[in-house]
Amino acid sequence: MEGTKLYVHSSTMSLRFPSSSRMLLSRVPPFPSRVSFGMSIPYHFPVSAMAVKRSPKRLKYSAPRFTKEGNMLYVEANTSGADNWKLDPVVELLKAGAVGIIPTDTVYALVCHLKSHEAIDRLRRIKNVEPSKPLSILCHSFRDIDKYTTGFPRGDGQGHANIFRAVKHCLPGPYTFILTASKDLPKQCVRYGTATPKFASRKDVGVRIPGDVICQAILEKVDTPLISTSVKWPKDNEWMLDPVVIADIYGPEGVDFVVDGGIRVADPSTVVDMTKLPPKVIRQGKGPILNWMVAEDDGESAMQGEDLMASGA
Repeated sequence: MEGTKLYVHSSTMSLRFPSSSRMLLSRVPPFPSRVSFGMSIPYHFPVSAMAVKRSPKRLKYSAPRFTKEGNMLYVEANTSGADNWKLDPVVELLKAGAVGIIPTDTVYALVCHLKSHEAIDRLRRIKNVEPSKPLSILCHSFRDIDKYTTGFPRGDGQGHANIFRAVKHCLPGPYTFILTASKDLPKQCVRYGTATPKFASRKDVGVRIPGDVICQAILEKVDTPLISTSVKWPKDNEWMLDPVVIADIYGPEGVDFVVDGGIRVADPSTVVDMTKLPPKVIRQGKGPILNWMVAEDDGESAMQGEDLMASGA
């Protein structure tokens, strides 16, 4: 619809679509500093006292399609994938260096572009993740995993099974696999924004191929993996599951967008270390432990699991 406008409380943001488009946009729910697409959502508690906070953590954008300065984009997406066109502004923001929140097949994840050091630094500051903590990546397909890691064990003729065949049966799915990083994985910046930034290669990386329609659509459109960390309450070690509440808490912290895929269940991914044989489960979550996995609960595995629980979904 030519000239369609989306109104935000206390501010206005315009999106223009071709005249041939028949996309329908409904009313915006009364949340400050938020744009909503699709059906209106019921909110769970009053937020009238919340003011628009122009956080220094948030990027400022100016593009022909829309102008964004200090406001958070809020997109409601159907879990069936019927309205994936709504995700296009989110994809453009990610490509421009935004930090936002999207649903996965487990919990919600704070994400940014794999190759944007500035966005990764902002993501760490928003969630208060130390530079030394590992961040996992969300992948669209095995092609991404093959590019940024050395891949899954494929058997060596010495009694070691071809794990790759087994993995194909559980991906996409609620698993984070720790694999050896390849040279194509961008170096981790452990000292960003200084006169002498420091970069370090990563030996291992946790990878996910989420079985979520919305998440997969975003990954396909961005066409590169996303850096990911689970969304938790800022002061508690508990996952946040309601996107409306997430937007109210993380909006003032500087996130650029929130994609609403409905309320999730507090069940994170199962983390499996694939750098050793047999593969070892260091955190059991939503994904069941399969017969080719070995559960370990020694001190070293528990510590590694805690690191990933702080950063992975």
